[in-house]
Amino acid sequence: MGFAEKRGDYWRGRFKAGPGKYPTVADAAGRPVRFRSRREAEQAANDAEAKVRAGGVVDPVAGRMTFGAYANLWYRRQDLAASTMQNYRRRLEEHLLPTFEDEQLLAITRDAVAGWERAERKAGYADASIRSWRALLHLILADAVEDGLIAVNPAAKRKGRGRRTGRSVHRAAEKTITTALGVLLIAERAALLSGRDDEFVAVLTLGFTGMRWGELVGLETRYVRPAGVRVEWQLYELDNGLLHRCPPKDESRRTVAVPPWLLALLTDQVAARPAGPCPCHGRRYLFGGYRAVNGSAGQSGSRLVDVARRAGVGVGTVSAVLNDRPVVAVPTRARVLAAVAELGYVRGAPAGVLAAHWRRNGFATWLFQPAATGRYPRKAPHPARPVPVLADPWPGVPVRGRGAVGRAEACWLPVAAGLTPHGLRHSYKTMMIELGTPATLMDAQMGHEDGSVQARYSHVTSGMTGRLLDGLSGLWSAALDARRALSPQSPVAVLDRLLGEETQ
Repeated sequence: MGFAEKRGDYWRGRFKAGPGKYPTVADAAGRPVRFRSRREAEQAANDAEAKVRAGGVVDPVAGRMTFGAYANLWYRRQDLAASTMQNYRRRLEEHLLPTFEDEQLLAITRDAVAGWERAERKAGYADASIRSWRALLHLILADAVEDGLIAVNPAAKRKGRGRRTGRSVHRAAEKTITTALGVLLIAERAALLSGRDDEFVAVLTLGFTGMRWGELVGLETRYVRPAGVRVEWQLYELDNGLLHRCPPKDESRRTVAVPPWLLALLTDQVAARPAGPCPCHGRRYLFGGYRAVNGSAGQSGSRLVDVARRAGVGVGTVSAVLNDRPVVAVPTRARVLAAVAELGYVRGAPAGVLAAHWRRNGFATWLFQPAATGRYPRKAPHPARPVPVLADPWPGVPVRGRGAVGRAEACWLPVAAGLTPHGLRHSYKTMMIELGTPATLMDAQMGHEDGSVQARYSHVTSGMTGRLLDGLSGLWSAALDARRALSPQSPVAVLDRLLGEETQ
């Protein structure tokens, strides 16, 4: 039991916090509380000791540790996947530490957490993002409670409090999806933007298998099999630019059944890939990057922009000089070469060497989004703008280089405005629902897990899979017919062949 101790003209409460430990009841700042009567001191001491037994404050002095110091200790204790550690670090550094880093743990109150949340929402962040940041704050402070640094978790939400806006407060915005024809048209445009067939096959794979982006990038050629596509690994892009090879999300290893026409395209893609492995993982992957290697992330010393600043010219001018283009005046060329010599600038990867893998941002920004919406996104200093194309052959070949707008004859209309690569996963699930696919088979294809009792008594059969593949093949045939009605030929070689085969 706690006890009271006389100290001059006041009383203070003492309680047992452990073997040989009898701290004094203190306030939020760690100062001993002065009670006017013995009874008040005893009651406060008993309450404090009860909190200790229930896992509350053990040492009030330790509660004065700052959130930043504790968060650093907490982060070092974690042993999680590289992707999870990256997400935790990013949320801490960008959204939690700027507000709470110098705050003592004992000084963080519910009001402070609520104020931080309101400020983040006012700054324009999405509710889903704010919930994920608060969840991390709740996790860290919950561990602080277990460590005996604070008595309660101020980030815990109390039930029945706050505003209610309908049945679900956190209902997300509607996800944009597309049809089988939409997948085909987007795949064709992506191939036209990249100038090769790989992106055509890749977009079709996303749209007709429901694979996640990381699973597609990490698909090795050995996992394209007659039974389907085996998902064993994914490549997860970290902040340092490296692609981390790790198991798929939620350990959702599976074999995705694919229709025969898609399996034939994937098999041809295997045959077309270079024989050697990638330099970063030592494995042969089904798809590779479509742009030249960007060595700036790992490059030491001066960069191209540094040379441009030293010479007082633009980056394009420096590039023209280094590529021996006869468009730069002799004095300007001399200044650029002098800046190169002074800074010791060394060029990166040789021209024509493609990156080993796609980058999520590059693929979505310069291939998928223009293909789906018909517009290049806003990328400072350039505003969003339509994709300029030559009208013939249909659906139009993108025009590149300076003066592209003046040379263009048309631009693309949107196929599915707002669609993202992950939206194809939603589209695939919707197609399966339209085909009447059993929930068990849909979960198996998507890599989802249903923990209900009913799911334990449901199993995938060959008949279910066959009906699904027949349905997907029917959707594909209808999409090809609709595409052929628009134009019987295509500038994309693989699609042109498919259109020709169907008409024979």
